[in-house]
Amino acid sequence: MGLNGDEAVAYAIKQVNPDVVAAYPITPQTIIVEKFSEYVANGLVDSEFVAVESEHSALSACVGASASGARAYTATAANGLALMWEILYIASGMRQPIVMSVVNRALSGPLNIHNDHSDSMGARDSGWIQIYCENSQEVYDSHIIAWRIAEDLNVQLPIMVCFDGFTISHTMENVYTLNDDIIKAFIGKRTFPKVSGHLGETELRLNPSCPITMGAMDLQDYYFEHKVQQHEALQMALKVITSTENEFSKYSGRNYGLVQGYKMEDAEVALIGIGSAMGTSKYVVNQLRTQGIKAGLIKIRTYRPFPKEALIEAIGDCSTIGIIEKTLSFGTTGGPLYQDIKSALYDYNKKPTIVGFVHGLGGRDTSPENLIQTYQKLIKIKDKNERISTLQYIGLRE
Repeated sequence: MGLNGDEAVAYAIKQVNPDVVAAYPITPQTIIVEKFSEYVANGLVDSEFVAVESEHSALSACVGASASGARAYTATAANGLALMWEILYIASGMRQPIVMSVVNRALSGPLNIHNDHSDSMGARDSGWIQIYCENSQEVYDSHIIAWRIAEDLNVQLPIMVCFDGFTISHTMENVYTLNDDIIKAFIGKRTFPKVSGHLGETELRLNPSCPITMGAMDLQDYYFEHKVQQHEALQMALKVITSTENEFSKYSGRNYGLVQGYKMEDAEVALIGIGSAMGTSKYVVNQLRTQGIKAGLIKIRTYRPFPKEALIEAIGDCSTIGIIEKTLSFGTTGGPLYQDIKSALYDYNKKPTIVGFVHGLGGRDTSPENLIQTYQKLIKIKDKNERISTLQYIGLRE
């Protein structure tokens, strides 16, 4: 099908047919909920479509729906995600497997509606699983896989599927969809952990016939333990993501992995990044390879939980690494991706030289020429063993 990224999401969610979709429009995700509302109006889904008055209310409605046992979905971007901030932590703390699309957009101010990753990167420690997509095909697949990951009994956490605003959300591509019956069978029915209620064992959902309390006061006695349980569930999600994608690949023939190495077998210099820029980077790697330059690329798809072991395996013997990211962590030595990768490699015996690059803030284009220049910087560092500032900028006007 010819679909833009937002339409690919709406089509995938139609096939999943969740119980509740709570929606509030914000550019560049509005097409998702507009298209899905058409599916509702035309009777193609059974979902209860709740048009709320704000993004805070959208996620709040999803928390209530999910707590009652319903499958719940919403979508947002940038300032909308910021308005949800309080509820992000409530959703993960209550262990609600909500699926949310985040169509990445720069945060105000000043006002900017174009793509960078400052919105979802700010939410990286809110207890949500985060998956970042390179193109519309990956967007479609991820919005199907996400439900199985979030609802796994060893996980039970909400998940953000993130993709670049306008670059993906509004650009039409070929998207290979699966049959509705295949999706229905793959998703299955939502399952629930068993807990001890006031009247005996029950499922972890609100049920008047066996009442339990959810979202109650949690003070010194247990709060610490509950936060550690969330952390452990996120770590468990690494295995669940891998096994779920392996199963999905039997139907689709597509498997993305936690990280994806590209021509890394003999790479001497490589870039690591996330999102749509990885497609352009692959094109640049191919160009450099024709010139005899051993360039490689690593795309991080799953950012939370952070895939440390998979990343180390993908890096292999590469000696010089550049981290490219579309967000700026103010007042620190580099962006969040840079800091996480450097921390992950601290105890690694084969420590590569690592340089952080910030690019594309506010939607500024990162061209193939920009990326070629970045690789050339890495080659110079490798050949001359030069030390440069840990924070570099790609495409910044002087």
